[in-house]
Amino acid sequence: MSAEYASGESVVAIMAKQPMVGRTKTRLCPPLLPHAAAELYEALLNDTILLVSSVQGVRLAVAITPGNGVWRPAVPLGTLLLPVEGRDIGACLSRVTRQLFDDGYARVIVLDSDSPTLPAAHIEQANTLLDSHDLVLGPSEDGGYYLVGLRQPRPELFQGIAWSTPRVTEQTLECAAALGLSVAVLPSWYDVDTATDLERLRVEVAGLAPGALPSTRRVLAERR
Repeated sequence: MSAEYASGESVVAIMAKQPMVGRTKTRLCPPLLPHAAAELYEALLNDTILLVSSVQGVRLAVAITPGNGVWRPAVPLGTLLLPVEGRDIGACLSRVTRQLFDDGYARVIVLDSDSPTLPAAHIEQANTLLDSHDLVLGPSEDGGYYLVGLRQPRPELFQGIAWSTPRVTEQTLECAAALGLSVAVLPSWYDVDTATDLERLRVEVAGLAPGALPSTRRVLAERR
C-alpha cells in the first residue's frame, strides 16, 4: 500500500481472531458447544465483513491474529489484510492504527468482529464525525467499545486500560480528556459474548430481511 494511494482516504479495520475450538467465545458455552461457538464467531466475522463492505467512502481492512499467515478469513477482492500481534487488545489496536496512518490514511476506524447487526449508518457517522473530532467512540453496552475512530495516531488511548472489563469506555474517555482531545460518542450497541446476547441476536436476526446476515442466520438455524 502506497501513501499516495491512501492519501485522504478513510479505512475501517475489523479486528479478527482465528476461530479456535475451546478458545473462541467460551462465554457462550453453554448453551453452545465449543465447536459451535467457534463456528458462530466465524459467521459473525463474515457478516461484519459484509457490513463494512456495504459502507460507501471507506476502505475495508481486516487485522488478523495470529499474524503467522496460517489463517485468513474470506474477504472481498481488494481488502487490506494486516497481520497483528500484541500482548493485549490495546497493543494490537495501537499497532493497527499506527500502521494505517503510516500507510497514509487520513481517518482510521477500528471495529470489533462480533457486532454484525450494527447499523451501517453508525460507521458512516463515525467517518463524518472525524472531520471535526479527534476521537470517535462507539460504546458497547457491556462497558467496552465496538468502534474507535481517530484522525491521527494516539497510542496513549490504548495504554493503562483494564481491557475486557466494564471500565474500558470510561477509562478511554478519561484518557482522551486528559489529552485534550475532542470526542464524539456514537449510540451504544452490543456484541455477542453471553447466552443473553445470543438470544438477543436470534430475535434480531429473525426480524431482519431474509437475505441479511447470511452466515449468522445459517449457523443460528443449524444450532437452534
